[in-house]
Amino acid sequence: MILRLLVLASNLHAYTVNRVTLECINPPDLPTPPTYSHVVITTGTKLVFVAGQEPEDEAGNLVGDGDLAAQARQVFANVGRALAAAGARPDQVAKITIYVAGYRREHLPVIEAARVAVFGDHKPADTLLGVEKLSRSEYLIEVDAFAVI
Repeated sequence: MILRLLVLASNLHAYTVNRVTLECINPPDLPTPPTYSHVVITTGTKLVFVAGQEPEDEAGNLVGDGDLAAQARQVFANVGRALAAAGARPDQVAKITIYVAGYRREHLPVIEAARVAVFGDHKPADTLLGVEKLSRSEYLIEVDAFAVI
């Protein structure tokens, strides 16, 4: 019986290959956020987890020492590069987490501008966390993501 269930599951999987959907929902009884979705429902065949991307160029050099805008652009661009390496696109991202050292509310427009440069109108679910420090004291922002492809 177990073997038969595995075969059936395998056949079902064959019908869903390359069928990926992300449904972004903002329930009517929650305030509608301008830059993300409260809920993302996904279907697909593969999950892609992107580790926290840091504000470094391809050689590992810090980009934008002390400049949150420059670091945010680099971090989100790195997320885009990591997704591409896995065969994923930004519009397949279901969730991101943004970590900001010493976060203040006035940082949000700078972070959102960098996010939109990569994600455009796609609004994955996200969490923004203000933290005391990141893995290096020079880092002001880090972003991780997961996508369904």
